[in-house]
Parts: sequence; C-alpha cells; structure tokens
Amino acid sequence: MNPGPALSGSDGRGTVGSKSRTGPRGSGFARCCSLWVAKPILFRARGFFSTTQRALLTAFFLLVLAVCARSQTDSAREVFARAVSDFENGRIEPSAAGFDRVAALTPAQAPHLWQRGIVLYYAGRYADCRKQFESHRTVNPNDVENATWHFLCVARAESPERARAALLPVGPDSRVPMREIYQMFRGEMTPEQVMAAAGNQPTAQFYAHLYVGLYHEALGNEQGAREHIAAAAADRYSSGGYMHMVARVHLRLLRERP
Repeated sequence: MNPGPALSGSDGRGTVGSKSRTGPRGSGFARCCSLWVAKPILFRARGFFSTTQRALLTAFFLLVLAVCARSQTDSAREVFARAVSDFENGRIEPSAAGFDRVAALTPAQAPHLWQRGIVLYYAGRYADCRKQFESHRTVNPNDVENATWHFLCVARAESPERARAALLPVGPDSRVPMREIYQMFRGEMTPEQVMAAAGNQPTAQFYAHLYVGLYHEALGNEQGAREHIAAAAADRYSSGGYMHMVARVHLRLLRERP
C-alpha cells in the first residue's frame, strides 16, 4: 500500500525522529499566529497605518501565515510518527487517536491514510475503518490490499457474505500474487491456490501468508489464521516494511487472546 505523500516515508512509517517546530494546534505559537492575523484587520479599520505600511504589513502577515501552515504540517508529521510507534508497540487505542488527529490536522491528506484504516480495524471501529478504505480508493484505485482491508472491516461489522458483495473494485495491481489474493476474497480462488501462485519469491510468499491468514480469520478459521499470520511475521520477511509490522502486531494480538 502506498504511503501518503506528505506525511510518510517510503515504507509508510513517517519521519520518525524528526523534530517538530511547534506543538499541536492550540499551542502558544498557534495563538500567536491567530493574534498577528487579527491585528492588521483591526489597525486597517482604524486607519492606523499608511497605504505603504499596510502593504508591508500584509506581506509580513502572509509570511507569518505560511509559517503557521508549515508548523501545522510539522505537528501532523510528529503525531503521525507517534501513531505509527504506538501501533508497532501494540498500543492500539492511542494509535487510533493519533491517526484521527493527523486526519483532522491535514484533511486534504486524510484519504491517503491507509495506516489509519488498519489501526481502526484492530480498534474495532469497523464503520470508520470501512469509510477510510473507501476514501483511500479515491487516491489509490488499483490497490488490492485496500480492497482486502475493506472486506475485513465489513466482514467484522456485518458478515463475510456482505463483505464479498461490497468488495471494492480494483484496477491492475502487478504485484505477485495480488491478482490471486483478490480472487480469493471474491470467492473464486482457494487459499492453497494463492500460496501456489506466490511461488518461491519471498515478497510474494509474505503477502500470500498475510492475506491468506487474514482471510481465514474473516471466515472464522482461527487455526488457519494463526498458522499463516505467524508465517508472515517471521524474521525472514522483515523486508515487508510496514505490512510486516502489521503481521507482527496481529500475531501478538492473537497470542494475547484467551
């Protein structure tokens, strides 16, 4: 799945460790921005400045506004990185709250936040999860993984049958074995056929194990889910990036179940 262009790095983890120039909205800096924006309007109304002075001040205030906007983006990056870290460490509720905050801070980027959709699934917020992946499809229409996570959310909220009926359409996804994974979720291919399609390519094997495991779980096959999720979480697939982290978090949650 593709990370959002403004907030995340190549693996979707964000700019972890980057320094934010300001705190969240409502900080002293943000209040300062609001104050400076309000002042020229007040002074202009009173005729306090000359035309030249007003022009110079307008340019200055526009610069301040640009800095304010940049500070908000920096804040969103910081919140994004913290949300990813919370998820990686199994802190699901704080992670979901963090991604909600990122979406609120940068609404234009919200459709790109597939990471938010995944954590909403684990948080049990299936309606919000569904909406996130429907939104993500508007910016990433070819992604099979997006359709599968949408299926998982609907299956949990309603039923696998309804999830299959609501399965999102996708375009060409050239990654092996994404075509077969999609057909499995449509009910047109078996998990065994997906595993066979992966062949001996490690990346393909990783995705096959991950989505076969998730598919088994959606259908109520706990043993099959544990087997394949455990395989996907293995160290040999660590090159799977963010989705390998998802597999490890999922396995940890499975093991914590009574």
